[in-house]
Amino acid sequence: MKNLKRVSFLIVLMTFVISCASMKKDNTVTGKVDSIEFGKDGYTAKLTTDKKEVYFAVISIVNVGGPQNYKTLKTGDEVSLKGEIWKTDTEKHMTVREIVSVK
Repeated sequence: MKNLKRVSFLIVLMTFVISCASMKKDNTVTGKVDSIEFGKDGYTAKLTTDKKEVYFAVISIVNVGGPQNYKTLKTGDEVSLKGEIWKTDTEKHMTVREIVSVK
């Protein structure tokens, strides 16, 4: 009986973890780089979209999947980025998972 309860608990826990992991959706944001602020493991690019929305895109080697996918953007670049968007009270942030294009 104890083993049945433990197995049931593990199945419920695994189902919960899998459902939460699948909720993460990568969004694509396209805009112009207004400024760059370098940090310890990468940098944050401030983007403005055509709709005048401002995003702070956090770009690091680890988050984009390694040095082969990492690019340093410049102010004025037109970029398309894919990643997870999260919001604070007044700002929109993005953890970049892929740099789709740079012009």
